[in-house]
Amino acid sequence: MRGGSIGKVLSAETTSPAHLDPHHPDLFWYGVHGCESLFTVMGTGCETVERRKTADGKIEVVGKWKGGRTGTFREDSKYGGKAVGEKGESPVGSFEGYAPLVVEIIKFFQTRQPPVAAAETIELFAFMEAADESKRQEGKPVAIADVLAKAKARP
Repeated sequence: MRGGSIGKVLSAETTSPAHLDPHHPDLFWYGVHGCESLFTVMGTGCETVERRKTADGKIEVVGKWKGGRTGTFREDSKYGGKAVGEKGESPVGSFEGYAPLVVEIIKFFQTRQPPVAAAETIELFAFMEAADESKRQEGKPVAIADVLAKAKARP
């Protein structure tokens, strides 16, 4: 979808369940799936993250990407979303079973090439950690660069 049929993606919203587990940071349990969908569409380049609650008390995380692009993850009971691009919009993030995942796992074992670049995976995890830090700071925007610098500084 990035730069595909809808052109450059200007904004995206994704949803997924985001059940919390006391043994995991908030989005790292179920919310990771909706965040993965968001990064699949938006790519890297997220600069800041703000976390808040929707009117009905659910998790909402808004990322600001380079160039003024915006990506939003919202907790919901279903997987889904929408991307808006220069040429139109498209649905994203639905769950269609595990077959596509199995295909990518087989390709990985055959080629040793991961389907997602390490930089994107690292930024995705920094996005989720920034969301938790924003929650700790009562919704204040948190810079991805600060989260990454803190992680690099750990022994």
